[in-house]
Amino acid sequence: MALWDLGHCDRRRCTGLRLLRRGLARGLRLGQRFPGVVLSPAAHRRLSPADRQAVSRGGVAVIDCSWARLQELPLDRMRGAHPRLLPHLVAANPVNYGRPCRLSCAEAWAAALAIAGFPERAASLLDQFKWGRAFLDLNRELLEKYAACSGEEEVLAVEQEFLAAEPRREEEEIEKLPGVEILMKKRQRMKTMRIAAAAAQRTHMRHVQLLWRS
Repeated sequence: MALWDLGHCDRRRCTGLRLLRRGLARGLRLGQRFPGVVLSPAAHRRLSPADRQAVSRGGVAVIDCSWARLQELPLDRMRGAHPRLLPHLVAANPVNYGRPCRLSCAEAWAAALAIAGFPERAASLLDQFKWGRAFLDLNRELLEKYAACSGEEEVLAVEQEFLAAEPRREEEEIEKLPGVEILMKKRQRMKTMRIAAAAAQRTHMRHVQLLWRS
């Protein structure tokens, strides 16, 4: 496990730096090329079990930065042999609990290990945090389905199927609640959907800018 530290995070709460201090990860310099899988917003391909060998031989590197400052990243100086994006998952860390794709460094590493076929290593890594196992519980269904895929196309199909069914699952859960709670849940859901739509638009624009720069 390795990371590029951009110095954006609260160093007391940063999961990547905690693992670095405990000798479970190593730091990378800007401009230093990584031989394994690099989880990067500049990537165009989803991580899949087909990357198992790349993970086994070269490891996984992440970029330790603030989600709010992605446009500032010197992505051309943080490259590797196998740049990848993680498929849809939900954060369980205390800062972004329940938010899709807002994973901490530890969660990103664990997700990559689990999808690539190393679930025990993923669990061991997350055991360094009180909330760590919650990430696996929260994403168990998706992680198991991703890990059962043969390659990127199947991972994308699983991801799209899950996202398409998400509104229906939420509606079924809401209908089980008492009347007042239904109204509150529906309001909360509408707010969440507006936030998610805005986030998706920002992500799209960042990807367009990254493609334009490359």
